[in-house]
Amino acid sequence: MTEVVLGVCGGIAAYKACELLRLFTESGHGVRVVPTASALKFVGEPTWAALSGRPVTTDVWDDVHEVPHVRIGRHADLVVVAPATADMLAKAAHGLADDLLTNTLLTATCPVIYAPAMHTEMWENAATRANVATLRERGHIVIEPAVGRLTGADTGKGRLPDPEAIFATALRVLRRGAAKADLAGRHVVVTAGGTREPLDPVRFLGNRSSGKQGYALARAAVARGARVTLIAANVTLPVPAGADLVTVATTEELRKAAVAAAAGADVVVMAAAPADFRPADVAGHKIKKSDDGAAPSIALVTNPDIAAEIGSAKRPGQLLVAFAAETRDALENARTKLSRKRADLIVVNEVGADLVFGADRNTVTILGADGSTVPLEELPKDDVADAIWDEVASRLEPQARQDGTA
Repeated sequence: MTEVVLGVCGGIAAYKACELLRLFTESGHGVRVVPTASALKFVGEPTWAALSGRPVTTDVWDDVHEVPHVRIGRHADLVVVAPATADMLAKAAHGLADDLLTNTLLTATCPVIYAPAMHTEMWENAATRANVATLRERGHIVIEPAVGRLTGADTGKGRLPDPEAIFATALRVLRRGAAKADLAGRHVVVTAGGTREPLDPVRFLGNRSSGKQGYALARAAVARGARVTLIAANVTLPVPAGADLVTVATTEELRKAAVAAAAGADVVVMAAAPADFRPADVAGHKIKKSDDGAAPSIALVTNPDIAAEIGSAKRPGQLLVAFAAETRDALENARTKLSRKRADLIVVNEVGADLVFGADRNTVTILGADGSTVPLEELPKDDVADAIWDEVASRLEPQARQDGTA
C-alpha cells in the first residue's frame, strides 16, 4: 500500500483537506494526517482520525518510543501539505523544525508537494516568493494557488486549488515514484486549444483542437516541479492545479500572450493550433444570404507564425517545442517546420476528422534539431506529455544555484 502523509496547516482552507483525504483513502492509499496545532483550530482531531481510519499524531511527544518525528517522513512515499501557509513555506525553506510536521518534512526522502493557500498579498510578498523559489530549487513541488474567493470578501490569487486537482497532481507524482522533479525551479509556458478568427459577430474560422494534449502537458509539468503558465485558446477543460491560466481567443491574442510569457520562460511548448488565416475584414453585422443565393466572397490574410517568432528570439539555453499537425507527408513537413521555426523539438502527428482531435490518446513522433527521432506508439495523452518532457529535460542546461554552483 502506498503511504501518503497529509500535512494540514492552519488556514480556513483546512476543511478542504478533508475531501483530499477522502480521495486518497477511497483510492486505496494509506494516509497519515499530521495537522499543525493551528490546523486543529479549524478541523478537529476526531475528523482526521475518522476519515483516515488511523490515529492522528499531532505532537513530537506523542508515542515518543516510536520516534514519530523521524519515522513518519522516512516511511512515506509522498508528502502533501495542503493547505500550506506562508509560515509553513518559510519554515520548510529555512529548515526549521518546531513541530511534528516540520520535522517530518526534514526527514522525508520522498517527493513533497506544497499546495499554498493564503491572501494575495502574502503570496506575492517578496519573502514568500523567495521561499517558494528555494523550495523549487531543491526539487520540491510548489503548485501555484488558484484565483478566486478568499477569506471574507477578498478575491484574488491565493485560493487552495480544488482537492480533485491536487489529487490528480499527487497521482502523477506517485506514478513517477522516486524520479527526480526534473523541472523543479523552471518556468515553462504551454499553449493549448485552437484559435478562432471572427467573420462577423456570430461566426468564426477555427479548428477542431480540444486542448487536451496541451492540458496534459501542463499537468505533467506541474507534477515535475515546474511553474507553469498555460495559455488556453477556447478550451473548456478543468484548469490543471498549479497552472497560471491565461485565456485567449484569436491568433493575435495568443501571439501577444505567448511572446510576453516566453520572455521569462525556460521552455515554451506551442501545443495550441493557431489558425493560419483570418478574414481580411470582420463584418460589423451578421452576414446575410443574398436574394440570389450567391455565396459571399471572403478575403483571407495570413496570420503570423508565433512559434517562428519565439524561435528567432530564443535566449541561450531556452528551449522551444513546436507541434506539427499534418494530414500527409507528416515527417517531411515537420522537419521543414522544425528548421524554419528554429525549434529544438517538434511533435508531429497525423490528424483528421477521426484522428487525434478530442481523443484521449495520441500517436506522435518527436523530432529533434539534433537529428533525433523518437516515435511513440498510441498512448494516453498524459503519457505522451511525459515523453515530451523527458526529451525536454534531457536537453535543459543545469541551473545555477543561489550559491553559484550548478
